[in-house]
Amino acid sequence: MADLPGDGELTCQGAEVRAGPKTGQGRVLLLACGALAREILALCRANGWDHFDISCLPAILHNHPDRIPQAVRDAVERHRADYDRIFVVYADCGTGGGLQRVCDELGVEMLEGPHCYSFFEGNQAFAAHSETEFTAIYLTDFLVRQFDAFLWKPMGLDRHPQLRDMYFGHYEKLVYQAQTDDPTLTEKARRCAERLGLAFERRFTGYGDLERELAREAQKTLAP
Repeated sequence: MADLPGDGELTCQGAEVRAGPKTGQGRVLLLACGALAREILALCRANGWDHFDISCLPAILHNHPDRIPQAVRDAVERHRADYDRIFVVYADCGTGGGLQRVCDELGVEMLEGPHCYSFFEGNQAFAAHSETEFTAIYLTDFLVRQFDAFLWKPMGLDRHPQLRDMYFGHYEKLVYQAQTDDPTLTEKARRCAERLGLAFERRFTGYGDLERELAREAQKTLAP
């Protein structure tokens, strides 16, 4: 598989990563959020899933979740003739069930769970403590790297830092859900918490249910 572009391009433009010929028996397209691109590619490489191609939509769609269902619909219709199967690597992601309805209509499957914070930690584990963490905000590896692009600048805090307490005054902590052991990212996440005036917690999740779901998809193709 080819390498990915930088996080800025994944945020604004998305990316295409092909493991082999564009068409062919047994080929599967992972239609994913750009914020998951590095994790998906790492799993494909580690497990030898060379029958998967990856098409990532711009990660910044998460700031406009109402646009995600139509973007996924357009991408499925654009690619489906070239693949035996398409798997949508999105959770609900704030679409209020809209993405699931589109996937059902198109006859494609998608990730389980309300959002990436849940499936990275494991949907059952996340649900078990979510009622006691309603004053927490979460960042993944990607969101730590793209903190300014996804949060600081869109909320106008680069221009009006005095708005910070208005936005985040009712939160208590920032939970960094680490997919990798990277001291540099951990320190950056700690600084993000400081910028927001929040306590900091690092929680190593690895790939959580994302790995399980992709393994299930891989097994469908490899099964006789």
